[in-house]
This record gives sequence, structure tokens and C-alpha cells, in this order.
Amino acid sequence: MDACRQLLITGLAALNLAIDDDKINRLLRFIKLIEKWNKAYNLTAIRDREAMVSLHLLDILAILPYVEGQRVIDIGTGAGLPGIPLAICLLETEFTLLDSNAKKTRFVQQAAVELKLKNVSVCHSRVEQFHPEQAFDSVITRAFAGLPEMLGLTAHLLNKQGILLAMKGQKPGAELEQMAVKKSVIPISVPGIDAERCLVRIESLVEAEVE
Repeated sequence: MDACRQLLITGLAALNLAIDDDKINRLLRFIKLIEKWNKAYNLTAIRDREAMVSLHLLDILAILPYVEGQRVIDIGTGAGLPGIPLAICLLETEFTLLDSNAKKTRFVQQAAVELKLKNVSVCHSRVEQFHPEQAFDSVITRAFAGLPEMLGLTAHLLNKQGILLAMKGQKPGAELEQMAVKKSVIPISVPGIDAERCLVRIESLVEAEVE
């Protein structure tokens, strides 16, 4: 894992993120857990460890400065992405990781235990069927659907000041035009990844009045 460690440390420096050694160790252990469970659970199509560092760690940690609130839910977490890497780095923030795939939520639950993440809860459910007792400050997702659909499926999970953070590739101009909500697009640069990345931040879930 020496090459992976160096790749991660170099990438974090490029992102201007100060992450301590304990968290770096946990991030690398997470990659090893994915690699181990991948053989039986088919968690991700990415098999190469160094590619995992770029695509499963740095790609996610690039949005770290934009995560807001005390209670955050990761919708369609899959193998714990982006929830687990964010939870490792934001230990004071409560994360709920939700997915409808039972095999993947079993892996995520085990990963949270092995990584000693007391700030992570795992939920096996479809998003439209999940009704928490307390609403969330932020919904984060690696864009499991188009933005209008995503907004419709997750709005009930957010409190009145809540925000939706959607990780996307190219700027989804057409999708954004369909939504009369307060929104912004944050360009994201990920070390070692040439592909375009952006973070869509929807700040208000109350539809704007038609003038």
C-alpha cells in the first residue's frame, strides 16, 4: 500500500486538505476492505488499488470543504461512497448511509465497525420509503438519478434550511434549467483525474415563484 499512501498524501496536498495520519490509515484500510469484499460482493467495477485512491478517495475528498451541517445522509451509498471517506474525515458529523442493496449495506455496516466509525449509521431502504424521525441538514449523493428526480426523491429528508449536494461529471445544464430552485454549480478539480467534475449545490427546496 506504499504507492497508494503516497498517491493519497500527494493528492490531499494538492487539494489543500490537512488530514492526519490516523485518518489516512483509515482511508487506506477502507480501500483494502473494498478490495477484499469485492471478490464476493461485486461492490465496484474498479479493481486496481491506485485507481481506487483516485476515484474512491480523492474524487470524494475534493468536496470535503463543501459539506455542511451536523446531520448528513448519503443516498445510494453503494460501497459507502461518498459517505465512508467523508465520515472518516468529519468525525464530529453524523452520517446516515442509505442504499436499497442489502449486500452493499452489509459491507458498509462491517466497514463502519472495522474502521471504528461511531458517527456512521447504515440503513437498508429505498429512499422514498425512508422517513427519519429527524430531518437532515444535507443530502449528499453521487448523482444516482437526474437532478429533478433526485430532488423529488430526497426533499422529504431535509430540514427547512437543508441542502442537496449532488456530485456530477459535466455541468448538467439542461437538468438545472428544469428546476426553479436556488442552486449553484461548483467546479471540482481532482488530482490524477482528467475527467470533468462538478458539485451541484441546491440551497433552497422551495420552488421559486413564476414571475
